[in-house]
Amino acid sequence: MTLHLDSLRVRRLGECRYDSPFSEMLSTKQTSPHYVAEGDRVLLEDTVSMLAEHSLPSVQAPSFEAAGPRRKIYFDPARVTAGIVTCGGLCPGLNNVIRGLVQELAVHYQVKRILGFRNGLQGLTAENRDTAVELTPERVREIHNVGGTILGSSRGGQDADEMVDTLVMRGIDIMFVIGGDGGMRAATFLSEAIRARGLDIAVIGVPKTIDNDLPFTDQSFGFQSAFARATDFISAVAVEASASPNGVGIVKLMGRHSGFIASYAALAANAADIVLIPEVPFALDGPDGLLAHIENHVRAKGFVVIVVAEGAGQDLFDRHGLPQLNGRGTDASGNLKLGNIGELLKESISAHLTAAGLAPTMRYIDPSYAVRSVAANAYDSVYCLRLAHAAVHAAMAGRTEAAVARWRRRFVHVPFSLMTSRRNQVDPDGDLWMSVLETTCQPAEFGWVPDRERVPTGFC
Repeated sequence: MTLHLDSLRVRRLGECRYDSPFSEMLSTKQTSPHYVAEGDRVLLEDTVSMLAEHSLPSVQAPSFEAAGPRRKIYFDPARVTAGIVTCGGLCPGLNNVIRGLVQELAVHYQVKRILGFRNGLQGLTAENRDTAVELTPERVREIHNVGGTILGSSRGGQDADEMVDTLVMRGIDIMFVIGGDGGMRAATFLSEAIRARGLDIAVIGVPKTIDNDLPFTDQSFGFQSAFARATDFISAVAVEASASPNGVGIVKLMGRHSGFIASYAALAANAADIVLIPEVPFALDGPDGLLAHIENHVRAKGFVVIVVAEGAGQDLFDRHGLPQLNGRGTDASGNLKLGNIGELLKESISAHLTAAGLAPTMRYIDPSYAVRSVAANAYDSVYCLRLAHAAVHAAMAGRTEAAVARWRRRFVHVPFSLMTSRRNQVDPDGDLWMSVLETTCQPAEFGWVPDRERVPTGFC
């Protein structure tokens, strides 16, 4: 996907004519570094060679608009009504973002009315629009100390025109959508419906995905809290497996399409012998397959610990004619339902080791809800707050159809079209996966591939 400067530009509702309330709290010097100049941009590429490929002057190279407060803003704060909605699955930090948005809007921009829509985009439907709640700094003061979201969340597509009707009826000028790829797609449809009616409503996204699979962001909020919590379960399963005859410990973590949580948690716990992720296919059977490797590992070490992302090995269900344990079809958000790879591994490993005379002691856990529901750690708490600040600055400056993200350690504005253009995934040839292979000492692949030289592997 080739990106040009024009494809990275963010839509603006119009000219910024109002002085920012930040004029009173920031330096009065014309060169105050706390304001973001309208022409300030952050380069897309971060290496000289990649930048050279464009053969363009730096001012014409692909770049994102920098986020932050502007000297002039589009909306008159005294007349603004803002809305907030949280979409999709739970993730550490949702309450932190809500709190940050409300505080920034109410305290620094003096916005008088902020509405929180309940249970995701369902709260924007005709039958639920009256369930919106008033959000004030007092109401959100302590919510960052608990997980989940005080607004509730849900999956599923709602009619864009019906949602716009709700925004108009409730007098919303700015809508903040906190969500993952499904939430960003919904925000896109919402923005398109708003534009089709010629309405002056800004829609700003705060991208959220516990899987860390949204593109054009250094890291998703809540990700660090999630994999930190996941390490506890890996360590616990490792203790159980090591204390049992022919122990097999399996931890299934989140990661429908991307193995970031499994990879980072395994590295942090430093107790996994095998890590399986969606980006790296594997075979169960054969002399170089996963089952043979597990058998050899149990014979040599006495136990084995496996960390698997939920989206790993999905091809096995069709390849082996196995039923998908979670059924087929899609969920309310349009996501393909996955086969339960954890249960498949548990059954396959148990049958294989039993047949090999190594009756296993299985220790299997799926701690997804326990990981999703934790409160944000210190790092994510700061990150969420800064994302919230950036989102409010963007909206008040009349930006719309864009999300705020951190790119190359700078906060930037990313058009919705890019946030939903592809997935961020672990590169099987990259340094992260190489670190996983170095730590676990597992082979680069499970299953014989004729075109590659066979490399012997040992056990760490």
